[in-house]
Amino acid sequence: MKIIEGVVATPYARIAIALARNHFINHALLDGALDILKRIGQVADDNILVVHVPSVDKLPLTACCLSKQGDFDAIIALGSVIRSEIEQYHEVITQCRQGLAHLELHTELPVLCGILVLETLEQVTTQTGIKTRHNKGSEAALTALEMINVLQTIKN
Repeated sequence: MKIIEGVVATPYARIAIALARNHFINHALLDGALDILKRIGQVADDNILVVHVPSVDKLPLTACCLSKQGDFDAIIALGSVIRSEIEQYHEVITQCRQGLAHLELHTELPVLCGILVLETLEQVTTQTGIKTRHNKGSEAALTALEMINVLQTIKN
């Protein structure tokens, strides 16, 4: 029996992070992702590119452009939507997640979706790790590191 399991240490990985810049929340997600990439994944600063985009709905296009460069082992999309701020928040989030999933399948590149839909301040502090150690940006980064290794093992 053969078993493939990914490890998270990936010191030579090249990671792109597309970050919606519209909320302080998103910077907490970015901080969580960078912490995991550097501390646990041992990814060098020079191998991480952070691209700021105007809003969550621009994350799939940005990820698509980054994937076409061929320079990255994984792409992480980070952002948040506060339900009360966007009337059609559900459609925006659904289209964004579908676009990222479509890109991942067509490029065979890990494309992680760290996009939050938030309604309350309690959710903000819980899901970004402001009050706890739980951070969706950290989770996306950890999954990216593991998937890089899993896919490399499968392809080899």
